[in-house]
Amino acid sequence: MCPRSRAASGPGSSARSVPDVNARAIILKGVTGLHEAIFRVSNGKLLNRGSGMPVLMLTTTGRKSGDPRTTMLTSPLQDGDTIMLVASNGGDPKHPAWFLNLRDDPHVSVTMGGKTTPMTAHVADATEKAELWPRIVADHDNYAGYQRKTERDIPVVVLEPQ
Repeated sequence: MCPRSRAASGPGSSARSVPDVNARAIILKGVTGLHEAIFRVSNGKLLNRGSGMPVLMLTTTGRKSGDPRTTMLTSPLQDGDTIMLVASNGGDPKHPAWFLNLRDDPHVSVTMGGKTTPMTAHVADATEKAELWPRIVADHDNYAGYQRKTERDIPVVVLEPQ
C-alpha cells in the first residue's frame, strides 16, 4: 500500500480513500514563499543566491491582464550590468509565463543585490545564443539537462539597463 494513500478495507468498512497529499510539494511551496518574503523585505540583500547563482526578482507586465507580474529567478550569467536569464521552465514543453510576458512587452524591472533597476529585455538570436549558451552550461549544466528533456529550443533572455 502506498504510504500517502490509505484505504479502509475489510468487513464493515466503507473502503474510502484518504486524500493523496504531496508533502514535498507543500513544504517546497512554503519554503519558496518564505524565501520570497525575506527577499522582498530585504530588497534582495538577503537570500540572494541559489544553486550558485544570484537570485533576482523579475517584474514583467502580464500580456493578458496588463498587471505587474513578479517571479523569482536565478541568473546563470552576468556581464557588467547585463543580466542573462534562461527560460527553461525545468525542461517543460511550454515557455514560462514570465518569458511570454517580456517577449510581448520588453520593459521589465529587476530587483537584485539591494536595488531595483528598470531594464529592457530581448531574446538572444541564434548567433548571440551560440556565444552565451556554452558559457551558461559550463557552470550550470542543469540547463543542458533541461534542453535534453524538451524539444522546445530554450531561450536565453538578455536584460540591459534602460
